[in-house]
This record gives sequence, C-alpha cells and structure tokens, in this order.
Amino acid sequence: MCKTCDYTIHSAQHHFGWDNAIAPVATVAPGSTLLFHCMDAAGGQLGPSSTVDDVAALDFGKINPVSGPIYVDGAEPGDALKVTFEGFAPRETDGSAWGWTANIPGFGLLADQFDDPALTIWTYDARTMAPALWGDMGRVPLKPFTGTIGVALAEPGLHSIVPPRRTGGNLDIRDLSTGTEIYLPVEVAGALFSVGDTHAAQGDGEVCGTAIESPMDVTLTLDLVKGAELKMPRFTTPGPVTRHLDAKGYDVTTGIGPDLMTGARDAVAGMIDLLTARHGMSTVDAYMLVSTCGDLRISEIVDMPNWVVSFYFPRMVLE
Repeated sequence: MCKTCDYTIHSAQHHFGWDNAIAPVATVAPGSTLLFHCMDAAGGQLGPSSTVDDVAALDFGKINPVSGPIYVDGAEPGDALKVTFEGFAPRETDGSAWGWTANIPGFGLLADQFDDPALTIWTYDARTMAPALWGDMGRVPLKPFTGTIGVALAEPGLHSIVPPRRTGGNLDIRDLSTGTEIYLPVEVAGALFSVGDTHAAQGDGEVCGTAIESPMDVTLTLDLVKGAELKMPRFTTPGPVTRHLDAKGYDVTTGIGPDLMTGARDAVAGMIDLLTARHGMSTVDAYMLVSTCGDLRISEIVDMPNWVVSFYFPRMVLE
C-alpha cells in the first residue's frame, strides 16, 4: 500500500493495445502520484509453476497488458507528459518474488536460429533485491523497471502495444527505473497514459525478446510540461546506470559490417558461442541469459562503409 499515493490502479484495470476511444479508469490532476498494480508481459498466462508447454500455448492477444488509461487534466496535443518513477515493489507468490524469461518461437533478434520454445523461471527476494540465481552457475543483478509506457495516439482505432512509437509503447529501456523522469509527447486531450510490462532485470537490446518478466507495483508521478512540442520521448536518469553490473568488467564480442542489424546479430551470436564454449551451457540458455543482463551498443557508426556493434556481458554474473 502506498500511503502517499493519490490513486491506486488495480491489475484488473488494464487493456491491450493503444486506442484513444478506451474510457479512462481515472482522471487526475497534474502532480498526482499513482500506484499501479502492473501485470507481467504474459498477462498472467505464465506463473511460478509454468513449463515450456505453457510458452507454446501463449495467447498473443493477451500479451503486454498495460494498466490505465489515465486522463490527466489539462493535457493537450503539443504538451509533454512528465512521468517520474518513484519506486517498484515486486509482488510475491508463496513468499518469493518471481519472474520468467522465455524463448518464444518467431520472436527475438535470433529468431531464425532458435525455433523451439524455452523457459526459465526465476525467484528472488523482494526485500533485499539480491541477484537472482541462474541455476547453480550464476547470479543476475536486479534493476526493476517498466518496459511499456506511453500515451494514446491521435490516430483512431486499436494499435498494437508491441512496436514503440513517438508516444511511447513497448520501449524496453532498462533505465526507466526508480528516479528516472521520462517525457512523452501528448497527442490527445488528457494524454491517456498507461504503463505495464514490468521487469526485474534486462540487458540493453532485450535480445531474445524477453527479460526477467515480473509482476510489480509501480509508483509514479504524472506532471505536465505545456507546449513542449516533443518529437520523441526523452528521459533523465538520477545517476549512473550500470553500477549494478560493472564490478568485474565485461567480456565483449563484436559485429562489424555495413548493416547495423547484421552487426547486432553477429555480436550476440558471438557471445552465445563464447558462453557455451566456456561454461558448457546450452545455446538457448545462453541466449536467454544474455537477454537479461548483456548490453548491445553501437561502438562506431562513422567509418563507412562498416560499422561496429558490440555486445557487453558482465563478468560478475558467472564469476
């Protein structure tokens, strides 16, 4: 329970897809603080006792539910909605917080190389937020954040949650965590803000398509910046963003060539090869693991005709 929150948005108050015709579940004044009971990306279709068969049976019409929408008084097209993340509280089942990472056939950066479903179920301590155990081999440091956040599009009709847009959506930016402020371009009266897809940890790129997907309670404050005329979302972090991973340095693989997407694929495939050879894990396990804690970075994009993409894997996870 958030004693300082002005509103609570319960998990049943969710929707699938962006549509400016969806009735708001609450109307709030700028400066209001809200508590959202966010569902995980599977919308409750996976749980602590799920098996890989449940991944194969996922109903994609129920993927990525978002809580809301919220009508913000005074919000008009051309304004920016300022969202400040006040905190994240993972929800517990049988005394432990939990999450899942999956390889979903047809989804992910290397979908053509990983045809079969796979699933990892994580448990972790919601009070200490100590690193989550990766079997008996490793520990993944946690950094809770929300993967999907946005406001309604001006264009009428139902729009998929999955592709990110100028109004937000499934951004999957792991730095949208406690203390971060994000600014979203408003396209409709009231903004119609929604949030969901909470994660306990993710690497930049979310390369297998999933992170540590985990249901959480999210506390945030909504404000307005009148006449901002933002073209795209922008955000400000309260401090360093990689301290939870930096302690022992990184192993880094690269992809080099004239196409950034090919470079990204080569860099990730190189890291999977490195981890399977060094630690004896399966390729799909390595693929899911690096999605939760490894970072894709564009290292060089000026020396034509070839660009460099690097994939950073934190050594502390497996040492």
